[in-house]
Amino acid sequence: MFLGTGSDVGKSIAVTAFCRILSRRGFKVAPFKAQNMSNNSYVTVEGGEIGRAQVVQAEAAGLLPSIHMNPVLLKPSSGVGSQVVIHGKVFKQMDAMKFYQLKPILKRPILDSYNFLSQRYDIVLLEGAGSCCEMNLKDKDLANLPMAKEVGARCILVADIDRGGIFAQIIGTMELMDRDERDMVIGFLINKFRGDPRLFRSGIEYIEKATGKPVLGLIPYYDNIMIDPEDSMILQKDRRSPNPLRQDAINIGVVRLPSISNFTDFELLEREPDVVLNYLSSPKELDTRYDMLIVPGSKNVISDGIWLERTGWKRKIREFKKLGKWILGICGGYQLMGKEIKDPWGVESDKGKIKGLGILPVETVLEREKIVREVVGICLINRKRIKGYEIHMGRTRVVERRGRGFLKIHGIGEKKSWIDGWVNEDERIFGTYVHGILDSSGFRAEFLNQIRRVKGLKQRRPKRGILTRTKEYDKLADHFETHCEVDRIIQMAIQS
Repeated sequence: MFLGTGSDVGKSIAVTAFCRILSRRGFKVAPFKAQNMSNNSYVTVEGGEIGRAQVVQAEAAGLLPSIHMNPVLLKPSSGVGSQVVIHGKVFKQMDAMKFYQLKPILKRPILDSYNFLSQRYDIVLLEGAGSCCEMNLKDKDLANLPMAKEVGARCILVADIDRGGIFAQIIGTMELMDRDERDMVIGFLINKFRGDPRLFRSGIEYIEKATGKPVLGLIPYYDNIMIDPEDSMILQKDRRSPNPLRQDAINIGVVRLPSISNFTDFELLEREPDVVLNYLSSPKELDTRYDMLIVPGSKNVISDGIWLERTGWKRKIREFKKLGKWILGICGGYQLMGKEIKDPWGVESDKGKIKGLGILPVETVLEREKIVREVVGICLINRKRIKGYEIHMGRTRVVERRGRGFLKIHGIGEKKSWIDGWVNEDERIFGTYVHGILDSSGFRAEFLNQIRRVKGLKQRRPKRGILTRTKEYDKLADHFETHCEVDRIIQMAIQS
């Protein structure tokens, strides 16, 4: 098990790296995270919903993602509440206190999933959640040391030197453990190191002397390995300056909704050589030099719709449309682009209904039952094949026949098809429920070529999509193999 001294220290990426390392060495290995909190989710082979981090880890291990890799998923939808997903299906919406009281009941489905994996794989790599020693929550912790103790896992503690306080992170965390817990820890990985490692030798010696445990890896910071980020928290923390807009490129802005979800929809788009993509927090940032605006998925379209009105985004987006620019809405973004969103069952709020942006002739009703499915089909505009997945509570209907349907899709292995999404008359405003549509290289190339032709830019052939991730997983594994004592870790943790 990879435990962390805190959130975003590198647990997920360490599990991803070791999934790849062990898979390359001939082990059948599967990832597992008992409880995850993320609005960046994905549809599994069973048609359930899990956190994106476990999907990445499964890919690195050469596996199809399964609900058993992340049996409990929390999808935050307010400051204190989350949608609770158990074994891929929505259980209910709960505030933090009610979920805390639910935790003892969740132990059974978590152990059922772990046992499902352990019976089928040589190795199960467990990932902890946040800090492994939150003392006020420790008695009902399902994802960290109690889980390791339950299944007899050896533990590696991951710390982030880039954020500072590395000695307090590691030594302080070890001091908060009881003796049995410390005995389960075989050593440490220090992540995101910058500079000359020779200058940190004395630091490693100090940590090892203070804890009696070895530092098993000093992992340099990298920015040349393209692995999906774990969650939208990364976007919220990102304070970098926006990428400069270019005349010789397609300039794309993404509205940074407060409840943004599934932002990995744009990972491959961002890697196109002639695309500049920025996340925009304020309508003032929507420069007229932008060619396209994307309204992304949202975990709470009601609150995000109110935010769009309050902050001036609604007016700005309508002005952007009048300039003849392109606008794409995906899932919650598609719903927000319509005339109205109704919430008669109080799925997201007690507001009842809100007005949308009004740039597509559709209306949405939020239902109690969530749609979760993988889909394939064809774009009715450019005739390119698409593949993706749906995760949404709403049902959207067309109220005025201005424009036409966007996609014709069907579930994988099914024959019955239906029309998804809508496109306006001049084919510049698009809305769809399909996440991952931009991962389909042929569709993505033609979608961008439409803009290139208008701008007078050179058209481009389809760029390889998801398959390029295989090389990235190998680069990540190589990086960790170079800077970790992998053989020692295998000997201590797996073959002990």
